[in-house]
This record gives sequence, C-alpha cells and structure tokens, in this order.
Amino acid sequence: MKSRKKIGIALSGGGVRGIAHLGVLQGLNELGIFPDRVSGTSAGAIAGAMYCYGYKPKEILDIIVKTNFFKFLRPAISWTGILKMDVVEVLYNQYLPNCRFENLKVPLTIAATDIKKGKVVYFTEGELIRHLMASSCIPGMFDPILIDGDYFVDGGVLNNLPVEPLEGTCDYIIGVNSNHLPEETNIKNIKSLIERTVIMSMNYNVYSRKHKCDFFIEPIGLAHYGVFDIKKSQEIYDAGYDAVIKFASDNPKLLDLTTQETNVNQA
Repeated sequence: MKSRKKIGIALSGGGVRGIAHLGVLQGLNELGIFPDRVSGTSAGAIAGAMYCYGYKPKEILDIIVKTNFFKFLRPAISWTGILKMDVVEVLYNQYLPNCRFENLKVPLTIAATDIKKGKVVYFTEGELIRHLMASSCIPGMFDPILIDGDYFVDGGVLNNLPVEPLEGTCDYIIGVNSNHLPEETNIKNIKSLIERTVIMSMNYNVYSRKHKCDFFIEPIGLAHYGVFDIKKSQEIYDAGYDAVIKFASDNPKLLDLTTQETNVNQA
C-alpha cells in the first residue's frame, strides 16, 4: 500500500475566468484527487475559500450564477477606487457565515498585496471574509481593504499563483492558471491592447512559478473571456473541467495521486 502523500493546489486570480478553477476541482475530484491544502489569489482565493468551506464545485458555480456577484458592486466616491466592496461583504456572510480560517474543512492560504509596504502577505488564520476581500481587491477599481492598520489590494499584483505556502507542507503541488493567452494577429483597439498587456504581466508572474509545481494545468484560451463576463460562467467552468480530464489523459502520473485518501468534498 502506498504511503499517504499530501496534495496542495494553488489557484490563480483572473476575475470570472477563475470559475475555471471550479471545473478543474470537479474534474480532479471525479478522478479521486482531493487537496489537503489550498492556496489562492483573488478569484482563486474565492473559489478556494468556498471549496475549503465544504461546498462542492458545482454548488459554487450555482451560487455564482444565482447571485450574479458583480451586481453587488457600487461606485465609490474616493480617489482610491471607483467601486466599493462593502456590499459584497454581506454576500460573503450569507454563504460563509461567521467563518474563520480555523473553521475551514481544508486548510487555506490567501495571498494579498500590502500596497504601502509593497509586499505579498499570506493569510492563514483569523477572520476569513476581510482577507478574502483584500485578495480580490483589483487596484484602481476597488477601494483598498483596511486590515489591522494596513491597506491591501489584489494578491495577483505580486503573486498570481501562490505556490510558496504549499512548499514544505505538501508532497505534490498542482498549479492552475485561468488566464491562458492565445496568439493574436489583430489587436483592434487600445482597450484590447491594455487588456492583453495586463494579462501578459499576470502570466509572467504565474509562469515564473511554474517550475515549483509538480503538475501545471492551464485551460486553453481563457483570456478570451472578460474579467466580468459572468454570462459565460458555464462555458468557463466546462473549459476547466475539460482541461483537467485532457491533462490526466496526457499525464498519467497525475493519476498516481488518486491513491490518496479523500476529504470532505468527495462527491
């Protein structure tokens, strides 16, 4: 009988594209692969938090579609951002009531960026929701999140694939990037140029950590979807699911992880 090995999964940011993480988790679970630890940035932190709380991937997708998350955002009258996240806090409390890291069924690490100190911070304990909001606070779009006297924005600014918290604690690390950028022969306008440049920067951040992963899963072409393209949720979810099934077929060593014991999210 094989010895028990610990599996860690790192989930990138990417806005609505992060829904692909749910499809990946669904596919992994169906293959009998369940994480012992999860780390995430921004959208990856949101998907990870709900999964670690105990929701199954398909349940999380249903919640996202039902609530239409982005309708809860409202303009912010300040110099720091154009949208506020305080209403989103109410939504989080509905599905993650009174939640602390210590209460999660699977250990979770959330990455956020301390905007004044210019460094990435990893949160693993205490109240969950404010840290979740900090990790997904897109700079310039949302007001920074104040926690214990420090201001935080999106973790993806400095680390969009937080594998570091899994090193030394997990025997295998699976990295998942939800921002694959296909080649483009015709960039039509300045908006497309800016969006493509931002995603290129995010992916450089991710690819610099790819070598730290034992397995790296990247659904093809997800950068085609806009960061707030909530109407395409099912397509994005399916892309993640299809990617992990294909990956397992092309990389049979992944299936060695199916010998592991399962956790609370087993279907």
